[in-house]
Formats: sequence, C-alpha cells, structure tokens
Amino acid sequence: QVQLVESGGGLVRAGGSLRLSCAASGRTFSWSTMAWFRQASGKEREFVAGITWSSTTAYYADSVKGRFTISRDNAKNTVYLQMNSLGPEDAAVYYCAADRETDRAVYTSTHEYAYWGQGTQVTVSS
Repeated sequence: QVQLVESGGGLVRAGGSLRLSCAASGRTFSWSTMAWFRQASGKEREFVAGITWSSTTAYYADSVKGRFTISRDNAKNTVYLQMNSLGPEDAAVYYCAADRETDRAVYTSTHEYAYWGQGTQVTVSS
C-alpha cells in the first residue's frame, strides 16, 4: 500500500519557521517529482513547491519564493519543506504529492500528481 505521510505542521507565530516532512512508503519515489500543495479554508488547493527526482530543479509559487525551500532525500524516501518568515497568508493544510509518472519536470497542476498524503495543518498566529 502506497502511503505519503506528512508531519511537522503546527502553530507558529508570524515570522516564525516550520519544517514539514513527507515520508513515503509502499514504493520508492526516487524517480518521481515530488511537490507540496496547500489548501486554505474555503479555497482551492494550490501549488507551493516542487522538486525533480534528482533535485536538479526546484520550482516555487511566487507567493513563497525566497521564504520556502523544498528538498528531498531519496535514500530516506522523504521530501521536506522548510518554511521561513511565515505569515497569516501561509495558514493552510499542507499536502505532499508524488508525480503520476517518473522523470518529469515540475508541474503545478494537481492533476499531474497521483499520490497524496493526508495533509498537515499549519496555523500562523499574528
């Protein structure tokens, strides 16, 4: 059974930092692009960041560029999202996702991702 399990969410003050982790099990995603999406209450799920299998390319939404960093450890089948300078606009449920195919570029559409975690809540207090 394929599973993506996120962790690291929680409550943080504005300006603070969090590091999210996504551990995969059931199969290796070493050859797949991995991404983070988020969904705020009442809004659609949106792309946050993605990274190719080799970590050659990392791509970010404009809203998080310069504040968030995505990375991965293929040996651990894990992807990370370091989030700095958090603001109220970053509050959402954050989801990890794995590309439905292997060895592709970073796509920003949810339709390109076949595997999803259950999400981890990030709350930012002002």
